[in-house]
Amino acid sequence: MKILFPKIVIVIVLLFCFSATAQRNPFKNLVEKNGKIGIGTTTPDELLTVKGKIHTQEVMVDLYGAVAPDYVFESYYTGFSEIMPEYNLISLEDLEVFLKENHHLPNIPSAEKMEMEGISLKEMNLLLLQKIEELTLYTLQQQKEIDALKKIVQTLNK
Repeated sequence: MKILFPKIVIVIVLLFCFSATAQRNPFKNLVEKNGKIGIGTTTPDELLTVKGKIHTQEVMVDLYGAVAPDYVFESYYTGFSEIMPEYNLISLEDLEVFLKENHHLPNIPSAEKMEMEGISLKEMNLLLLQKIEELTLYTLQQQKEIDALKKIVQTLNK
């Protein structure tokens, strides 16, 4: 018994040490609650919640459930979009009226709404691409008008 007792004490001490260190989190700002992981927060509200900056080389966002804005060109060139039937390019005049009243682009959340709710990168990137495609069409329309006016000026100068 005297030989066994020190061995038992050693085993108990070792188990306690392993148990104590296993429960310690070596990452002081990493928390897990209800299957959700938080970095820099003690209250994660999504599968991964990070309060602070993230440094990465790339972010891949799946478009599952989202529609890429090819409907802008489809609607403009064919008169209708099967992808997004309700989409219509508004005139520059109507756009100006909207901007004067709302102080933000149509379909883009206001600064106040973005501040309160945040933004979804997938949704915002698709909306910004839509606006770039709309700007491209406005530019093409304006260039056609400029070219037509140049021809009129050339005709008048002859």
